[in-house]
Amino acid sequence: MRLHQLLDAAHQQLDGPIVLIWDNLNTHISAAMRAMIDARDWLTVIRLPAYAPDLNPTEAVWSHLKRSIGNLAVTGVDHLLAIIKNRLKSIQYRTDLLDGFLAHTGLTLEPDTT
Repeated sequence: MRLHQLLDAAHQQLDGPIVLIWDNLNTHISAAMRAMIDARDWLTVIRLPAYAPDLNPTEAVWSHLKRSIGNLAVTGVDHLLAIIKNRLKSIQYRTDLLDGFLAHTGLTLEPDTT
């Protein structure tokens, strides 16, 4: 499925406007993409800076994980993988922690009403 088909299907299914947050990959800023965006008045595209770790809550997840294994001694790669999976799973159930990762970015899941 091509991007315009995915966006059109999402718009039809959701029956409302779509906000798309994009990085600056060269194909995202092409003339063809600009034309596709301009043809859809219900589509708002927000472009991130070229490198924006402060706007990416995933960066905080990895930082938290790395801090938790800083002084860890493992017996091998399989042991390390098991520990990382376990730590990520425990983060998954800590909604307070996940909310904190998002809050650190200054972004919100709520639509802007201004």
